[in-house]
Amino acid sequence: MNPLRHVAIIMDGNGRWGLKYKNSRNAGHKAGLKTVEKIIKETIKHKVKFLTLYAFSTENWRRPKKEINFLFSLLETFLTNRVDELHNQDIKLKIIGEKSFSEKLNNLLNNAEKKTFRNKKLQLNLALNYGSKFELINAFKKLKKNNKKINEKNLSLFLQTKNIPDPEILIRTGDTKRLSNFLLWQLAYSEIFFEKKLWPEFNEKDYTKIIKKFKNIKRNFGNI
Repeated sequence: MNPLRHVAIIMDGNGRWGLKYKNSRNAGHKAGLKTVEKIIKETIKHKVKFLTLYAFSTENWRRPKKEINFLFSLLETFLTNRVDELHNQDIKLKIIGEKSFSEKLNNLLNNAEKKTFRNKKLQLNLALNYGSKFELINAFKKLKKNNKKINEKNLSLFLQTKNIPDPEILIRTGDTKRLSNFLLWQLAYSEIFFEKKLWPEFNEKDYTKIIKKFKNIKRNFGNI
């Protein structure tokens, strides 16, 4: 049985689900938040210590402004109303990505991180305004600035996922088979599961099925 510490998820398909069933991409984002809550609970149930969700990429700024504003409004509401609940469940929230949002959202993110900093049951990493290429370039710049030798160990010290184990599993919903600039360094040896279901359709049974399958995969890491 393979040990499992970290699951990463590209939550793809909210907009398509919203257009298909509600004639609104924003309705899909709202429905996707309910799936997030289910998957957090299921992650705790399986005693996985780290869950990273790709919530907003550096490329997502190309979307219509109206949709971006709705996404951030949804996030602000979640942080305002649900952080106490996360804290009471012993969940630590960490943001990876560049915090270059409104003053209100930046403050909510910072306060949520501070409030939940010492929690131990689950570390929930939200990738917001995150791009792996940008992360890697910055890491190399910091290596040079600190006069550090370029090697894997030193580079990992300057990644935004410092002190977080690499994901054993990557899940991407929405029937799209690409990484979309997400954790390119960290996913080097992850087992990748592409799901046809759109993110609002993804459920606890789907998630558990993937975890069970992972635990029985023979992982060679270049060996035989």
